[in-house]
Amino acid sequence: MQGADRTTRERIADRLRAEPMVASSLAAEFGITTADALAHVRHVARSLDGTDERLLAAPPECTDCGFSAFDDPANRPSRCPECKSESLTEPTFKIE
Repeated sequence: MQGADRTTRERIADRLRAEPMVASSLAAEFGITTADALAHVRHVARSLDGTDERLLAAPPECTDCGFSAFDDPANRPSRCPECKSESLTEPTFKIE
């Protein structure tokens, strides 16, 4: 199947197989919102159950203090629970 024949979710999965990406980059590439990109990524993770592939998520990180032990690595919090900074990286996703 080529690009036009595949769903957005299938094309997102293909991109995540090719290289690690953040939700905002996926959103820009596919013309969707960041929230929709995260929803697609979560669904892709569920669809990989029972396969030999898995979705890896590098959690967000505080750029001020380095905190990265967030409860949900697929969510971008608004601020750091340690230092209260709002300077956080986005979670990065990849399919292996």
